[in-house]
Formats: sequence, C-alpha cells, structure tokens
Amino acid sequence: MNATWIKRLDLAGMAILIASLVLVVIWAFPIFWALLSTATPAETAGGFFRTYANVLFTTDLGRWYLNSIVTSGGVTIIVIAISSACGYAISQIEFTGRRLLWLLILGSFMIPVQALIVNHFFLVYQWGLLNTWLGVILPQLIAPIAAIVYKQFFDAIPREFGEAAFIDGAKHWQIFLKIYLPMNWGVTLALAIIVFIGAWNAFLWPFLAVTKPELMNVTVSIAEIRSYGVSGLAAAMMAGLPVAVIYLLFQRRITDAITMSVGITSDK
Repeated sequence: MNATWIKRLDLAGMAILIASLVLVVIWAFPIFWALLSTATPAETAGGFFRTYANVLFTTDLGRWYLNSIVTSGGVTIIVIAISSACGYAISQIEFTGRRLLWLLILGSFMIPVQALIVNHFFLVYQWGLLNTWLGVILPQLIAPIAAIVYKQFFDAIPREFGEAAFIDGAKHWQIFLKIYLPMNWGVTLALAIIVFIGAWNAFLWPFLAVTKPELMNVTVSIAEIRSYGVSGLAAAMMAGLPVAVIYLLFQRRITDAITMSVGITSDK
C-alpha cells in the first residue's frame, strides 16, 4: 500500500514538474522571440549589440528614462507617505468620520481608475499641468490598497507601544515615525516596489497627459521611436529592462506584497 502511494506521489510530482516546465517555456518564448527578432540571422553578435546601442545613443532614451524615473519615483514616495499616514490615522486615532473614511477607501475598489480618466484630464488641463511631471504624477496617487495594507499591519501592533509613548509625552507624529513605521519597513519596501513598477508600466494616463516628445515616459515614447530609424522592438525591450531587473532582485518582496494585498482584500 505504501509503495503504491509513493508511486502515485512520484507520478504526481513528475506531472507537476512537466507542467511547470511547459509554463516556463510559454512564459519565456515571447522574450526569447523578441531578442532574436531584434537582429537578422545574418548579423553577428556585434550587429546584435549595435541594434541596442543605436537605440540607446541615437534616440532620447536617456531623457525618457529620466522622465520615467522622476514620475515613477514621485508617485512611489507620495503614495507611501500618504498611505502610511492614512493607515496609521485610521488604525490608531479616534476622530469623527473615521469609519466613513475607511468605508470610502474600501469602496474605492468598485471604481476603476480608468473610469476617472476624463475627469482627471479636464482637471489637469484646467490647472495648467499638461506636459508636466506633476500632471503625470497626480492622477496616479490613487492607491487604496496601500492604505489598507498599512492599516491592517498597524492594527496588529500592540497598542501598549503607543500608550507608553503617550505617557512619555510623545505626539502622534512622533509615534508614527519613530515606533510604528520602523516596525513595518518590510511592508513599506514591498509596497514601494509594487507601486514603482505599476507607475513605470503605466501607459494610458502618461500618453494622454504628455504630448511633447521630450517629456514622454519611456513606455509612451516607444510609439515615437521609429521616427529615429531604430528598432522599435529593441526599444521596447530596453523600456521593460529596469522593471525586470527590479523584479528579479526583489521578487520575494513583491510576492509577499501581492499575497498580503490579496489576503486583506478577500477578507474584506
């Protein structure tokens, strides 16, 4: 009986392994195909690298990278700052409208950000922020999941920490910055990576908010790249390279953040 079960487990493990390998091949094939397609079969390795060198040095890719770094970094910093403060306030401070604010944050999941694009465009236009970094950043600050994650983790911290600090004369902002936030650096890092990657990959809003080529993000600029006479596919590969590197370096943190957010939203 035991031998039969062991045999079945071995067969099941082999089936899972084969299925995993098939999924890996399916996932990697588009990337492999894109790399091969950026150079013709007759080209040498030097020609292959020249294709990417042309994209890097004969276009404004450096400027587009800078635009993406500034806007994505700005979105990340502001979202983390606002969300952590909001999560702490809802979790630890008693104030009028606290429950209503929490319900509004939870209810915001019912409205996709894309449905607000027209309103965002008119507001940014009226404020004179089209073709500016700030105009790209502001509408991307809607990230309720970050506030929810922070609130749940602050709820898990024993209140004795805050009460002891209050007895010593600490203010709420001191307790938040010196006690609660340092206990959640892992959460902060994971959320920051997720927000940064999302802002870097954003296309629709940066495409609408910026019309000047020199102010475009790298993801939007791919549409303009052919005017430089270089490979559009190679440019697309280089546009996605930074987030691919970030994901490979911090994949465990990213997985943890996704797991936390899915678990929290499913509980709600």
